Amino acid sequence: MAAKASETKYITVRLIGSPIRRDGKQREYIKALGLRRLGSEKVLQDLPSVRGLLRKAEHMVKVVG
Repeated sequence: MAAKASETKYITVRLIGSPIRRDGKQREYIKALGLRRLGSEKVLQDLPSVRGLLRKAEHMVKVVG
């Protein structure tokens, strides 16, 4: 299982839409992803839980890489 840990994949996410005037849950999703300001980017592990958060706020985030 140690070999699998070295194969960890990452994705870069950018905030492109403002969480202002959004549902409180969507603001929490953005905060959970670690995004604060428009244009801010965060490198996250490519996990199903992260993908679920991205899907919930897909209109406000963009996967850069």
